[in-house]
Amino acid sequence: MGVRAASGGRALTLDTLVRLRRGQGGPAAPRRLPVPEGMTTPLGFDAVVAPARLGPLVLPRLPRAGCVYADEAHWWWIVPSDSDYALEWPAPARYVTGAVLPDASDPPGLVHRSEDALPYTPPIPLYLALCRVVGTVPTWSRPVSA
Repeated sequence: MGVRAASGGRALTLDTLVRLRRGQGGPAAPRRLPVPEGMTTPLGFDAVVAPARLGPLVLPRLPRAGCVYADEAHWWWIVPSDSDYALEWPAPARYVTGAVLPDASDPPGLVHRSEDALPYTPPIPLYLALCRVVGTVPTWSRPVSA
């Protein structure tokens, strides 16, 4: 599919537009957590990141863990895209759309690999494990105020 110039000139394809943008020396594409070779992400993927001190406390509480990464400061869990829908992830954990890594950091290392072809950690058990470790009540269990 191309875009026709208003003057009736040659159509530009999306590939051409991307190459032109890259040639302008614009900002580099954001770096994402890598997905191990041979794994698929049919649901897309995001990440939940927590301070490194919490990682070893959370991992054994999960009935099933997908791919988990770690560096000196953080642990990262791959979750399906949109796993933040209707959830307030407990601080100090953060939900990272697109599993985008901070600019200056080296990619974290893989500390746990999923046992199947999907890299996902189920988000609800991860959410509950994080709530438990940080001493937060899940949002759906909090009293409703009028």
